[in-house]
Order: sequence, then structure tokens, then C-alpha cells
Amino acid sequence: MASSGKIIMAHVLGLDQTERLQICQQMGVTHVVSTPSLHHIGPDQYEAAMRKHKEDWARAGFGVAVYETMTPVPADNIRRGSAGRDQELRNWIACVEAMGKVGIPVLCYNLGQGGARTGNQKVLRGGAVTTEHDYEASKQMPAAAEIYSENQLWEALTWLIERITPVCEKAKVKMGYHPNDPTVSPYRGSAQIMINPAAYRRLFAIADSPYNGVSFCQGNFSSMQYAPGEDIYSVASEFARRGKIQFIHFRDVEGTADTRYHETFHDNGPTDMARMLRCYAEGGFVGPLRTDHAPAMAGEDAQKHPGYAMLGHIFAIGYTIGLMQAQNIDYE
Repeated sequence: MASSGKIIMAHVLGLDQTERLQICQQMGVTHVVSTPSLHHIGPDQYEAAMRKHKEDWARAGFGVAVYETMTPVPADNIRRGSAGRDQELRNWIACVEAMGKVGIPVLCYNLGQGGARTGNQKVLRGGAVTTEHDYEASKQMPAAAEIYSENQLWEALTWLIERITPVCEKAKVKMGYHPNDPTVSPYRGSAQIMINPAAYRRLFAIADSPYNGVSFCQGNFSSMQYAPGEDIYSVASEFARRGKIQFIHFRDVEGTADTRYHETFHDNGPTDMARMLRCYAEGGFVGPLRTDHAPAMAGEDAQKHPGYAMLGHIFAIGYTIGLMQAQNIDYE
């Protein structure tokens, strides 16, 4: 059991989190999801920075499974379609090539502008505290840094994917687009495009390659709107069979993005988590999975690291491993 490497258990960690590192090793977590810093260095330095990052993690006892960020290098001009996007593309290419050379196999990215929760004080069972998002309340938040139309965002994404996918294929680096969080448009005055399964099918069609895919965040896919006849299970199965799932955020939410939702414990949200693991495994998914957005539990500061206090993740990791063992799903 737990030897064939079908699903790689990973977690978000920092090298300075000594106690967390030890706990994860004790639970059998073998890989991290992290972000090598490319800020303030040139593209000729990317490979050295990533190699050092990977070696530092190896000394701590972990492999690096995913580079997770919004954009790995600044991409404002790519997003705008403005002068300067060619240089940003060259930097993105250099990043992917460096990942390939040092052996970081997955890039989790989002070409949008990011989102935020509207509250961190939702109380669950036993007084645990979780994060929540209220779409109406978000309309009172400051406007996004820049306002985009759907056409602008699709043009930018198409331009990027057409040019970066051949580089990913050569470097053997998979790119997985994380959904907009929340999966709703407009958000803070600007359009968002990666908010439903149809958008992902459109993304896949831009470059029909196993290196152009999705970071399948279950919380976002749980809260998005579906066309008649489809649901999170059918979409997860479809995307897995097509080889489009590069990385999984294993979590659950109660509610919908266009109204209100909150993160749940992994065992009591509306999604059948055991069934989700079967969708991935039976669809042929091979790659990293990390638990995501767990409630803060007794003695933890719910405001310090919303969604990422440790006790909830200890529960989530154990629960996830238990579900895989009970269903004979291979993992490492």
C-alpha cells in the first residue's frame, strides 16, 4: 500500500516552520507545494534560485511537487495586451525552462487578479473557526486594481497559452490554471473568466496538450454554477479521463460563489469526498494532491493564517489518507 505513486500527498509549508515539517513527516507527507522567489532577480538567475530552493527542501526531507503562485513572474502587460508583454513572456518561458531543468513538474497559476474572503469568523462544530465569502458583501470592497472585460482576459490567456504550451511540452512542465476564487463574475468591478467547466473546456481547446490543464480546486468547483446534467463528479471524471488535472486542492465548501459560502471540515461538507477520490483515481489521475483551507481548532489563532492553521490540516490529511486506504487508492 502507498507505494505506486498514483497520488502524491503534499502540503503547503515553509522551511522556517520546523514543527510543521516534523508533523508532516510523521504523517507520511513526502512533498511540498511552494513558491521559489523570482522577484528582484533576472531570468538568467531563475535556474540557480529554483535549484537552491529544491535542494533546501531535499535537505529538510521533502520533494517539491508544485510551484504555486498567481503568475510566476509579473504578467500585467500580458493581461492587458500592452507593450511589454513580449518581455514578460520571455521571463515566463525562462521560468518554465528552469522548472524543467531542476525537476519541478507542475506550475499552478491564475492569470486573474486574485480574490479574498469577506470574513474569518464563521463558527463551526465545537467552536472551530473558518473563513467565508459573501458575494453581496464583496461588492462593498474596493474595486480591483484594474478592470478587465471577458474579451480582454480571453485574448490574453489565448495569446499566452499558444506560446507557452510548446515550451511546457519540451520542458515537461505541466501548467494547471486554478479557478478564480470566488468563481463568480464580475468581482470587485472586473470580469473573471475561469468560473465554470465550460471555461476550462475552452482553455483546453486553445492548446490540446497534456501540459495545458487545470489545478482542480474542489472548493471552487463545489461553489461554481453547473450546466444542466453536469456536476462536480462528472466534471472531475471527465477532466481526469482527459488527462487535464495537473494538481488537486482537496477541500470542501458549503454554499455557492454567487451567494455565500464557507470552508467546512473535510468530513462534513456537501461533497462526497470518497467519491471524488474515486473520480480522480478511476480517471487515471497521477500527480500531487494537497489538503486545502481547513478550519482553525482549539488554541489556534484563526486570524493569523486563515484556512492554514495546522490542527485542521492534521485532521484533513489523516482523513484523506484513510479514504484512500479504504478504497485501495495508491498514494505516496
